[in-house]
Amino acid sequence: MSEENTVVEGAKWAQTWLMDNQDLLTQYGVNIISALLILVVGNLVVKGLANSMAGVMRKRNMDNAVMEFLHGFVRYLLFVIVLIAALSRVGVQTASVIAILGAAGLAVGLALQGSLANFAAGVLIVMFRPFKSGDYVELAGVAGSVESIQVFSTVLTTPDNKMVVVPNGSVISSPITNYSKHATRRIDLTIGVAYSADLKKTKAVLTDIVTQHPLIIKDPEPNVAVMTLADSSVNFVVRPWVKTEDYWSVYFELLPTIKEALDENGIEIPFPQMSVHVERSESQA
Repeated sequence: MSEENTVVEGAKWAQTWLMDNQDLLTQYGVNIISALLILVVGNLVVKGLANSMAGVMRKRNMDNAVMEFLHGFVRYLLFVIVLIAALSRVGVQTASVIAILGAAGLAVGLALQGSLANFAAGVLIVMFRPFKSGDYVELAGVAGSVESIQVFSTVLTTPDNKMVVVPNGSVISSPITNYSKHATRRIDLTIGVAYSADLKKTKAVLTDIVTQHPLIIKDPEPNVAVMTLADSSVNFVVRPWVKTEDYWSVYFELLPTIKEALDENGIEIPFPQMSVHVERSESQA
């Protein structure tokens, strides 16, 4: 009977407590539901604002890489504001939250210095814009087309269709080579011919090839000249200028064309050869 009395007394106490604190519980319940609504609705509003901003930038033909960086930055910033508003609704003091976030930010910043450096580097990339979306670049030893500039990293797509994520800190701290920045590029070829070849004839053949190619531009003029007298060949440099988008197509067309033209004109292209001499002793003779 004592256990049953204890259960009954506990139930009565709980019922009394609920009755006495009904208003308080209702208020807390409303606050919690309001906080959840603020999070859900606020997150939708944040997405809408960020997407609207991206739409405006897209209409103004802003670079996709910059647009994605700003879109992510604004979305994270607005969500932090929504989170603080939700916490304030459940009774958490905003000033205390900001102080806690500041302290936590300092601690996280010390622990994640590399991530903060990547973020700062991303801001510098967006400000100075050494490359844009679609450019073919070499960043931190990786070559590929720029897919996007994100908050902490830059995404590249390599020629063999692999995705490479390069930290923004590594991008800023290493040389940046942008192959798409200028409208024209120079092709540099080294063609070796035998020492017995007629140099004037060789130069004329090479010059005729680069001047007749339809995709090679006339200004500046292609340069064909003897570069070095190597150990087993006379090396010519062939340096025509092309539009940047035509670089690789012209490059791969010139090599077989030059080889065929030199063969047709009897101009030898030397290649490494090895002579083996076998000596026989008198006893084997």
